[in-house]
Amino acid sequence: MRILLPFILLLFTIISCKDEDDNIAPRENDFEIEDFIWEGLNTFYYWQNSVPDLADNRFDSQKTYASFLSQFNANHELLFESLLSDKDRFSWIMSDYTELQKQLSRVSTTSGMMIELGRIGNSNDLFAFVRYVLPNSDAAAKKIERGNLFLSINNEQLTIDNYRELLSSDVESFSIQLAQINGQTITPTGVSVDLVKAEIQENPIHIHKIIELNNTRIGYLMYNGFVADFDDQLKSAFAEFQTQGVDHLIVDLRYNRGGRTSSAIKLASMVTGQFSGEVFAQTQHNDKLSSYNENYLFEAIAVQLKMDRLYVISSADTASASELLINGLSTYIDVILIGDDTTGKNVGSYSIYDWIDDEGNVNPRHTWAMQPITLKIANSEGFADFESGLQADHSLQEDFTNLGTLGEIDEPLLEKTLEVMGILPAKSEKNQLFVLENRFEKMPSLQDAIMHTEIPAKMRRIPQVKDFARE
Repeated sequence: MRILLPFILLLFTIISCKDEDDNIAPRENDFEIEDFIWEGLNTFYYWQNSVPDLADNRFDSQKTYASFLSQFNANHELLFESLLSDKDRFSWIMSDYTELQKQLSRVSTTSGMMIELGRIGNSNDLFAFVRYVLPNSDAAAKKIERGNLFLSINNEQLTIDNYRELLSSDVESFSIQLAQINGQTITPTGVSVDLVKAEIQENPIHIHKIIELNNTRIGYLMYNGFVADFDDQLKSAFAEFQTQGVDHLIVDLRYNRGGRTSSAIKLASMVTGQFSGEVFAQTQHNDKLSSYNENYLFEAIAVQLKMDRLYVISSADTASASELLINGLSTYIDVILIGDDTTGKNVGSYSIYDWIDDEGNVNPRHTWAMQPITLKIANSEGFADFESGLQADHSLQEDFTNLGTLGEIDEPLLEKTLEVMGILPAKSEKNQLFVLENRFEKMPSLQDAIMHTEIPAKMRRIPQVKDFARE
């Protein structure tokens, strides 16, 4: 299966213009894609001035430029990766921009299981557990539930070497072999479940509800991605919170890897409402593009809770636009983080396509697009230095042996949040994760971090004037 990639990026669309003659007929054995990659990184890459091969004076002629590009033998990923800074954890390139567009809208080919992987001891063997299941998916129909464990796919043990292939979206149907915890080990149950994938757009508003406890109304939102397609539904959820007069607000971002900055601004504006027109965040480009730095402002939205404190459930997978929300609000209201430290993605990227004109027509000769880091986003006070993550105020890692039911008050992280709020009495923490930590190690997220914003019209050109044949 494929777990949504990407995501959290500050994503801009860059229009790359070519001479009209380039649109007449395909040219054989040229550097069109390589040139697209180098020019894009030379112009927009945040660390451009620290990468020697991206220096403006790197090449003294088209011949030396062509010689440099030719050494990659049309391996576009290799060229792209060779031009990245050692500081870069997040840039990436794709051979099919339609897949990029789907990812930004949280469209994927999936059985509906949203999973996390863990490593078993010091071996290369992995296990998977289900974080949540998408409604109306095959996994939901087959009664797969949060907390289900499995060790193998199609009777093949998951390992560090094969998990990407076994989880690939190209595999249309597969089976999982369920497992269970026995003491300090995970063992098969003997039950196998056949699953079929389909293209699904995930609604990132996974749960929204009002919790009433001790004469207090708490709005709870589990929000798994900043997706503009669902902004109206997000506004409706907050309108309900406003109508019901919630006293406190919890936004659960533990699985939110980011998304569209415009959605983050709307969410921040609805959480508050008293800061309309003030600076929410500010962009910081490379030296060449510093004149394009801009401020993002709180919006004037009819739905506004006017909160002076926000409780956020976070994890190591809370990234990018999620961190923008937290960091941006922190200079105006109290933002209390419960869970784990966040990812530490304080940078974003433009989405660069190879357009051939100002009308948005794409180059018909290839489908490559890239997501290089192009800027930092700071809060209104200029703070953006959280590469190690935003620190949790109250720490509690999610425990796969005791996940609980999302949205219920006894789910460990929500329960902890209610304790921090003083709604529930504090109790001793029992986290089986620490008992088993020597046996199981969490693997990196299967989703990329994304922050996505619209490109200002004045930045919609990458001049590409080089035109020469491969030697």
